[in-house]
Amino acid sequence: MSSLALPSRPLSLARNVISTPNAYFWTTPIILALVVFLALWDAPGLIRDFQISRKPLVLENGDVQNGRCTTRKAIFTDCEARLVYSYGGRNYDTEVEVMFVDFHTGDYETGLVISADHPELATISLGLDMLWNRIITLTVFVVLLGGMSLGTIFLGLRIWRVNSQLRRPAMLTPVPVEVTAFDRKRGILSITYNDKIAADKTGRSAYTRMKKGEEPLIVGQANGKAIGLAVRHGNTALPVLLDARLQRVELTDDERSAALAPMARQQERAPALIEEPRRSASIWKRLQVFLGMLLLIVIGAAGFWLWYITSSTTPFQSPGMDINNLMPAPLNEWGCEQLKKRFGQDRAPFGCVADDFTSWK
Repeated sequence: MSSLALPSRPLSLARNVISTPNAYFWTTPIILALVVFLALWDAPGLIRDFQISRKPLVLENGDVQNGRCTTRKAIFTDCEARLVYSYGGRNYDTEVEVMFVDFHTGDYETGLVISADHPELATISLGLDMLWNRIITLTVFVVLLGGMSLGTIFLGLRIWRVNSQLRRPAMLTPVPVEVTAFDRKRGILSITYNDKIAADKTGRSAYTRMKKGEEPLIVGQANGKAIGLAVRHGNTALPVLLDARLQRVELTDDERSAALAPMARQQERAPALIEEPRRSASIWKRLQVFLGMLLLIVIGAAGFWLWYITSSTTPFQSPGMDINNLMPAPLNEWGCEQLKKRFGQDRAPFGCVADDFTSWK
């Protein structure tokens, strides 16, 4: 791989040769807003329940109304309820909502708990049982999402700092970089490259945009990836990918010609950044994938149904009730018989209920 012979004097680079990905401008505020929303939505309830947990008092005559738990993504559960109770000659009416991670199936049992010192603070016993679960869940969400947003802010500031440094002349050191991704849209060539080849590699990735007619200075290929030539500008954190005509470096025309002359033959052999045509699957292949996924869903639903009617700890388990209700009449009847053998003393679940909506059919 030929080395680029640049003048042995400090050189400056063009403006904005390191670009900020457009996604940074909309993902960062969205993630930050999500962090704030989670904190404002869940933190007050956690603080309330932590206070209650220090001196809890279970009210046997308390009324838990409209209690409902919803499970999302199989493990994320949020429960809400209206709490109506009387204590110390005063009546209270409040609503609570808790979120936690659980692999539970079926219904939850809960009661009404208040703070003995502050009876206006009330919650459901399930919220106290899952208190540390909730604290850890919220902490993980805030740390992960907050870390992501802070990471994008840090990278954006690094790019801004590097671009400001590039305008000041400094010694340039040519280094090879790996082109990891590129995209051409509306005459703009967007390139992501990684500093992972040079002896003093940093492992950092950078992103740049080239206008119509500009191409990167490609000098080879390795492991199916194009190798571009970049320069380190003094002690800046990110290398700058050069263009094929060296317009990004402030040189005279004679200096550009002299620098590019030894590399002319190598550039002729270097691969061009040409997007490979996207192969679309045939209709038969797509049909096979669809039927395969459908078969997996059917097998999974059938397995879940068998578990529900033979092993579930409660007949009121969703989606077990829904699957049983959708089964053909013979299978539905057999499933209801299995459930009735184990839960016949309780009211019938959906899918096995008679016309009175209570007894078994």
